[in-house]
Amino acid sequence: MNIIHTADWHLGQTFFGYDRTHEHQKFLNWLCELLSSKKIDLLLIAGDLFDGPNPSAVAQRLFYKFIHKAVTENPTLQIIITAGNHDSATRLEAPNPLLENFNVHIRGVVKRNDNAEIDYDHFIVPIDKDFCCLAVPYLRNGDYAPANNHDEGLRNFYSELYNRAKEKYSKIIAMGHMHTSGAELSSDDRSERIIIGGLDCVDVKAFNNDIIYTALGHLHKAQRVSGRENIRYAGAPLPMSFAERNNKQSVTQIAIEDDSIEIKQIEFTPPVRLISVPKSPLPVSQVIDELKKLPKGKADESSPYLEIRVLITEPEPTMRQLIEESIEGHAVRIARIEAVTEQKEDCHQVPMTYDELKKIEPLELAKDIYRRKYGQEEIPEKMSELLNNVIIEVLEERE
Repeated sequence: MNIIHTADWHLGQTFFGYDRTHEHQKFLNWLCELLSSKKIDLLLIAGDLFDGPNPSAVAQRLFYKFIHKAVTENPTLQIIITAGNHDSATRLEAPNPLLENFNVHIRGVVKRNDNAEIDYDHFIVPIDKDFCCLAVPYLRNGDYAPANNHDEGLRNFYSELYNRAKEKYSKIIAMGHMHTSGAELSSDDRSERIIIGGLDCVDVKAFNNDIIYTALGHLHKAQRVSGRENIRYAGAPLPMSFAERNNKQSVTQIAIEDDSIEIKQIEFTPPVRLISVPKSPLPVSQVIDELKKLPKGKADESSPYLEIRVLITEPEPTMRQLIEESIEGHAVRIARIEAVTEQKEDCHQVPMTYDELKKIEPLELAKDIYRRKYGQEEIPEKMSELLNNVIIEVLEERE
């Protein structure tokens, strides 16, 4: 059994306003070639196929054209897809009656019978007479049997599936979309954190030791989990944020023969680089000097995305204009300007009551914020005048 595990495609994502269709198409073309050259039997896509629950027509077209090309060029290929937290489970499952004719199976909705009991068999997808896959999508509160917490609910869910599957199959693989214990998040990347319902990570013990391989999605960095070689995140094929710019993009290949298993990463080089200038924040004048060193040329859809880090010591009303002028004629695209202020030692703060808060004058609050942010005692006279005019206009509107 020769398997490719991938996840977190996020088709339809825009990167700071830039369309990424070109980048996703490059990845999908590369993946199609890989499936043929490696003679892959099974493709696992572990969630977050799309970047949102209502993907654009362009994003959906990318997906279906890929499916058509993959199964046409590889007639014996089986594809199993599970929904992630970014996907709409019902929308993703909708074409199942058609896709299953091409050996493509999608699992997203937790179905129940007339007695409100979970249809566990729905998630046990046969591969051959010996193999099956526990195709578990992203599970939310209420998707599993009552439990004391999310971790326990998922552990019980996988345990029930495994016990049912082993009655029919001798070899079991699993899929999941979650944050597991022992896994590494990308630094300062909020896109990977599960916020809904305050859900936390799931103990890796949820996966029975006899499961041959567990294909995970949700975290964008390719990695094994808690030292267990056969439990892995494939990672995202494209960096989703500048926090992920140093990740190595890849898919995971799993070769299973008798009782042996060989696992390796196959790297994919994204068509567009992410660069940050400078390496650490500097004042505007020094940043402009650094930007002038960037490669010259005309920016296009393959040009790097640029993150610019500026150290702010006082208000810089013309900063954006100066930066844009400095990169004219350079083959880069501004994605993000990060304005960083020097951290000043703050004085002890005393909690206020609501009545005390209502008594604060807006202009005094603005002056206090300015002092804390820029370390200067007095706000510029012109800024004070402008703020005061705004306050007067607001009060007049209220009256």
